[in-house]
Amino acid sequence: MRDCFCTVNLDQEEVFRTKIVEKSLCPFYGEDFYCEIPRSFRHLSFYIFDRDVFRRDSSIGKVAVKKEDLQKYQGKDTWFQLQPISADSEVQGKVHLELRLSEVITDSGAISHKLATRVLECQGLPIVNGQCDPYAAVSLLGPSRSEAKKTKVKRKTNNPQFDEVFYFEVTRPPSCTKRQFDVEEDDVDKLALRVDLWNASNLKFGDEFLGGVRVPLRVLGQAGVHDAWYFLQPRENGGKSVKVEDLGSLRLNIVYTEDHVFPSEHYTPLRDLLLDSANAEPVSASAAHVLGEVCREKQEAAVPLVRLFLHYGKIVPFISAIAHAEINRTQDPNTIFRGNSLTSKCIDETMKLAGMHYLQVTLKPIIDEICTEHKPCEIDPVKLKESENLEANRENLRQYVDHIFGVITTSGVRCPTVMCDIFFSLRESAATRFQVDQDVRYTAVSSFIFLRFFAPAILSPNLFQLRPHHPDPATSRTLTLISKTIQTLGSLAKSKSANFKESYMAAFYDHFNEQKYADAVKNFLDLISTSGKWDQKSIETPIMLKEGSVRVMVQRVDGRGSKGRFMIKRAQGRKRFGMKNFKKRWFRLTNHEFTYHKTKGEGALCSIPIENILAVERLEEESFKMKNMFQVIQPERALYIQANNCVEARDWIDILTKVSQCNRKRLSTYHPSAYLNGHWLCCRLLADTAPGCTPCTGGLPANIQLDVDGDRETERIYSLFSAYMTKLTKMQEACGSKSVYDGPEQEEYSSFVIDDPQETYKSLRQIISAVQTLEQQHTKYKRDKFKKTKIGSQEHPIGDKSFQCYVRQQSESSTYSI
Repeated sequence: MRDCFCTVNLDQEEVFRTKIVEKSLCPFYGEDFYCEIPRSFRHLSFYIFDRDVFRRDSSIGKVAVKKEDLQKYQGKDTWFQLQPISADSEVQGKVHLELRLSEVITDSGAISHKLATRVLECQGLPIVNGQCDPYAAVSLLGPSRSEAKKTKVKRKTNNPQFDEVFYFEVTRPPSCTKRQFDVEEDDVDKLALRVDLWNASNLKFGDEFLGGVRVPLRVLGQAGVHDAWYFLQPRENGGKSVKVEDLGSLRLNIVYTEDHVFPSEHYTPLRDLLLDSANAEPVSASAAHVLGEVCREKQEAAVPLVRLFLHYGKIVPFISAIAHAEINRTQDPNTIFRGNSLTSKCIDETMKLAGMHYLQVTLKPIIDEICTEHKPCEIDPVKLKESENLEANRENLRQYVDHIFGVITTSGVRCPTVMCDIFFSLRESAATRFQVDQDVRYTAVSSFIFLRFFAPAILSPNLFQLRPHHPDPATSRTLTLISKTIQTLGSLAKSKSANFKESYMAAFYDHFNEQKYADAVKNFLDLISTSGKWDQKSIETPIMLKEGSVRVMVQRVDGRGSKGRFMIKRAQGRKRFGMKNFKKRWFRLTNHEFTYHKTKGEGALCSIPIENILAVERLEEESFKMKNMFQVIQPERALYIQANNCVEARDWIDILTKVSQCNRKRLSTYHPSAYLNGHWLCCRLLADTAPGCTPCTGGLPANIQLDVDGDRETERIYSLFSAYMTKLTKMQEACGSKSVYDGPEQEEYSSFVIDDPQETYKSLRQIISAVQTLEQQHTKYKRDKFKKTKIGSQEHPIGDKSFQCYVRQQSESSTYSI
């Protein structure tokens, strides 16, 4: 049996890791990972590892899906055969080459041909064992030759600039008498240029292969010149032979979206239709509601709709309108908001965006405590260990539930305003619709705040950014029991014991079957469903928001003067700063300060008050020849930090920017590079106090309503409408059928909610018109882009599939297609 986990990688850079499933050859993970992809990539890769008893990970196999193939598997479960992992096949990056064939007259008067090969640069090479010291080996291959030459080694960079030229003599057949510019075709077909990238290693095992390209000289054509970018390829016949069927398979569900966003004016007709949805009579005839009706999953529609309405400050009236309509269609108050409707999905998404900080402040300290203490809380007699006592476990669990229940029910004053306004609307609509049921005003709100907000966050804290990793199995079991109890406490159900299938849970719940718990829930729900403004920053105790291990530039304070000057600590004998200046440190961010420590749990080596953070920006790789760098700018200096990967770097930048967004002295400009060797690398200014040369990006605005690109969300909605155009047409037919015949709905149209056929038909006509207009603009954009596309450019390097197309382009003057 094996203890397996899976990692998600952009090329070879790990960005997510699943929990470890112990003692299984068929592990089930059931985990979702969502991220905005912060850089270009070639493969989306998944690696399966086995953790052995010594906590050392051994690789089992991988699945690598090319970026251009992701659409093939869009949104459907797919089994992928695991492939062997080999150092010779794990390649990424691209290389820029220039080849030139020229005639040379020798001293004897004979004419020979020489090939000039210029290796200009590489981009995106992998980091091997924490370093990348690349060099290129260039060879001219032929039936009877294999000449090899090397570039200089470029230290500590995965984007090396070589710009070196190598000359190879190309011999012509003696029988050839023509003095043409290019060599004979038969001769060219036998020759090829091979460029391999290597990582210079100080280890005894030798240099590591990073990837290579093989370029047949026939690409030179009549002109004798070839200039192109190439994707690096695995080594030919590299790696050990492994039977693929022995490695197993991996089941994935991948959803990948990539949209081209036009300038804002292109989206005006569709955007106006969507934003006017709250005013539509009835709301089921609105463009936003129609989107929810035609999408396969309500979540597809909810995500861009919520972000768009948040951006324009119209989320509350929109949700109020669709919630009111759904409540009026509900017959039983006990089933209110129980289904996965557009309303429930939109409220879920709003809470996720607006309430994340609220969750951090409320739950994170107690979740951290539970994960650290590891108290036994198992109350199922069947699962109880021999060394455990049932009564002691029950008491541990009761204390945890009491603690979490207390922090939740006393947190109402910190509930975000937008959530309070939405809950107020839900309460009023439910109370008006079901006047006989006195508790419906509470259950309408608790079905969201407890069932869909707090309970899931307790159950899976890592999915809500409350914990960096998965809890261990014992702690996960404790959180499951707590989540069940909190969910039942918040539901205000008439028969609490009936909510539990397990008898041991029903018995445990007797501890909380007191009126004071119900009163506390009602007081809390009353508070958060009262429309008003709360000061979200009135938090007296520090709340830990994020922590983790990253690298930081080691600095010291020079004691000159009353204030002192911050100086960079240089490594002896080095002109530039490198890895020796960076040390691994444990960082902690609270709502009060940003600190780093030598190790977790030790005292702070450096403390930065939040109000002293003037900007948080990325740092160009050129500064220290290191990737995933960012800077925290303060009045006296900038703190340079390196994250472990690109996703983690952006997470730190986002949260640091968000907590410091309201600082009064925030900068408007900054230096994207470091101050080294007496000047700023970006603008070459000499004074270390020179104002920034680049506008600050701003990051996440303090107001959640502005933390969205409205045009991008409208483009996403357009893409959904375009994908479901068949359903839009079918919905139009349903409106016509219902309007004309005014009788029982035809079965094929019964899946649509159509309260007013005529108004819905008008909206559909406007939607289809706006979508078709945008479709024409996209078609024109793609056609123009295709005309400008040049295979072999930096944006479109030559790969294993595009090479033949490139050769066809060189040999034919006619147009070609990919």
